[in-house]
Amino acid sequence: MQRIIPSEVQRRIELFTDQDIYVHMEMTTGAYAAHHDSSKHPAANFISNAVIRFSHGSISGVDPYYRVGLKLGQGWVYTEGLTHYEESETDRLIMAGHNSEGKLVVALQLSREPF
Repeated sequence: MQRIIPSEVQRRIELFTDQDIYVHMEMTTGAYAAHHDSSKHPAANFISNAVIRFSHGSISGVDPYYRVGLKLGQGWVYTEGLTHYEESETDRLIMAGHNSEGKLVVALQLSREPF
């Protein structure tokens, strides 16, 4: 994965506009870390292979942290804290946010095929 290049990610988001696509989203603040340190707040969410259609999508933010919003027919998909994307993927857009230790904190993935 490489650091996000906003113009490249925006171009790739637009390739999925007005189509039924699969979305994968996850976030963790270290839910499993609470087993080792009770002062850690365990939080996580996960959704995979949900079909969405968005009419508008955009990336914004300031390096190193970006956010992506996708405007649905009745709501939004929104992910904040993204730092990297997979540049070698051509049919999917895989984005992730890593903390200072390189651990995954948040992910947003878009594809025409299930994950």
